[in-house]
Amino acid sequence: MRHELPEADRFCTHDAHALVEIGVETSEQFDVIPEQLRVIQHQRVKYACPCCDLGIKATPAQPRIIPHGVLSELALAWIITGKYQFGMPIYRQAGLLRRFGGDISSNTIAASMVRVGLATQPVINLMRDALLEAELIYCDETTFQVLKEKGRKPQTKSYLWSQMTNSENPIRCFTYTPGRGAQLADKLFTGIRKGSVLMTDGYEPYNGIAERYQLVHLGCWVHCRRYFVKAEENVPKAARPPICLRRTSSR
Repeated sequence: MRHELPEADRFCTHDAHALVEIGVETSEQFDVIPEQLRVIQHQRVKYACPCCDLGIKATPAQPRIIPHGVLSELALAWIITGKYQFGMPIYRQAGLLRRFGGDISSNTIAASMVRVGLATQPVINLMRDALLEAELIYCDETTFQVLKEKGRKPQTKSYLWSQMTNSENPIRCFTYTPGRGAQLADKLFTGIRKGSVLMTDGYEPYNGIAERYQLVHLGCWVHCRRYFVKAEENVPKAARPPICLRRTSSR
């Protein structure tokens, strides 16, 4: 953006000569362009034979993730990224779209998310096959709350399991289970290659999984250190021996 003096101010106040440009002073600001909504109209051209009524053809419809869906692939990617990467609930995204002129209900968006999940399941299956063939797999679980699940109270603890590799093309797979039992954990490793390395924390079912599938089980140094820290805290300061174990790093 170029800012210039008005024509009437481009004269010297001492001798009234016309001023000439000798340079610019530059400053920068960070700007944001708000979301822009648009409607894409697809026009499929129809053709007909000029000599008969039988030679009618129409351009076939382009393939879509959701046939006859109102959301484009870019719109679906925007919604999925907002929900899973930035933690924005669907109803908030619907409100944000209305703010910019898009009147789309949260039910429509939620149904679209389910359809996208079904469409990407073959890719997820291939990722899991590749993960189970990896030489090294990391696994951990964390609590996960589900507000409306049939037969369960919203306060009931559910779990989300993460499995990942450290290869050049890293794989991150997340699996939901309604509990944390050994049988549920065991299903995550069905088909794993024998001799693979499994790194976990000290949760007991991992030991059974490693033994059952003949895996090399590695423990986590951070979790191992916690026991030493707790033991040190229960020893009187005067009786503590000089040790090198201190909380100087998370690794």
